[in-house]
Amino acid sequence: MSTATGTGSAKSRAAWRNWAGNVTARPAREVTPASVDELSAALRQAKDDGLRVKPVGTGHSFTATAATDGLLIRPELLTGIRGIDREAGTVTVEAGTPLKRLNAALAREGLSLTNMGDIMEQTVSGAISTGTHGTGRDSASISAQITALELVTADGTVLTCSEKENPEVFAAARLGIGALGVISAITFAVEPVFFLTAREEPMTFDRVTSEFDALHAENEHFEFYWFPHTGSCNTKRNNRSAGPAAPPGRVSAFVEDEILSNGLFQVVNSIGRAVPATVPGIAKISSKALSARTYTDIPYKVFTSPRRVRFMEMEYAVPRAALVETLRELKTMVERSNLRISFPVEVRTAPADDITLSTASGRESAYIAVHMYRGTPYQAYFTAAERIFTAHEGRPHWGKIHTRDAGYFAQAYPRFAEFTALRDRLDPDRLFGNDYLRRVLGD
Repeated sequence: MSTATGTGSAKSRAAWRNWAGNVTARPAREVTPASVDELSAALRQAKDDGLRVKPVGTGHSFTATAATDGLLIRPELLTGIRGIDREAGTVTVEAGTPLKRLNAALAREGLSLTNMGDIMEQTVSGAISTGTHGTGRDSASISAQITALELVTADGTVLTCSEKENPEVFAAARLGIGALGVISAITFAVEPVFFLTAREEPMTFDRVTSEFDALHAENEHFEFYWFPHTGSCNTKRNNRSAGPAAPPGRVSAFVEDEILSNGLFQVVNSIGRAVPATVPGIAKISSKALSARTYTDIPYKVFTSPRRVRFMEMEYAVPRAALVETLRELKTMVERSNLRISFPVEVRTAPADDITLSTASGRESAYIAVHMYRGTPYQAYFTAAERIFTAHEGRPHWGKIHTRDAGYFAQAYPRFAEFTALRDRLDPDRLFGNDYLRRVLGD
């Protein structure tokens, strides 16, 4: 694909595809700005040329939030740390910086984010724009750790946003799904690096659901995976500790990274896709291959792990109090159906936050993520799961597959009208619009 650096642009010669391969776009041209001034100039030029604009990160969203037929903005040159304020406990980073590079750079400085998701391939702007999150009793999503951001709006204006400066934009742009402008820099709250001790332990579905409230209350970060077609789960508890580092041994790392997540898991899913009848048996073997283990390391090495097996995903946030009932209904649905599900179901939590369109906005939330191996028909499973999630006031992850529209979101989010009114003010001509935003935000 031909790309350009600076404010100059090049015609696009090939389609852009997301990580999962389910979204394709053919932009008219691309630009790779190297500064905020060049980004502003690119937006003004696109507006003059009648082209819609979308920035794109690493394509880890399963939705078409970044798809455009106009100008595609690539962030590869807007990377790196602008500055660290140790007294304030913040780091300001360029929007195109991959999370993995930010995590490594912070660690070298003796610093860390408080919480993070389970992968770190995304750019920081892409991660916050779709609401990337991990799991936490008290600490929330990556967006909730933002103290300020820099946003370039449709007319090329550069806005600095925080609780004190343009606070109404700050409330929304921390999770803006690309509708308000192009983020050029983000300031995160950070803290001195610390150790987390992870305790992973198999547990029955009945036990983990009956003890869920206690497990959530007793651990800073609790999550679990349920293996469909079985009564088995794998639980993970991450809590701060004094250290020292004691990373996983080679055997346990192989089991976790290869059986659950990557190499052998790829083979298992390929077999299941070819012969669906084998899936329940494989699930039982996979769930029993896991054993308890405990290890200690700095946060990003505990929170994140490699994910090489490609899949399709739907994730909904439900009120935390509704988690157990929702999950039991999902399990019953799978057992009564002819579905064959080879991927575990992931369950995480988040405290309430004050971000306008955050899936945890104004309420404690629990997340249920369902997956299917790429190339396997997923529609029947996701449709049935979505019916259960929406019956429990679920809010879909903005970057994962769902069928909801603006009418649904207007009911699901008390501040939805606040967001759309701000969009009308910042982007009245819909420079940043596309078909996905038209569906989820309306015209």
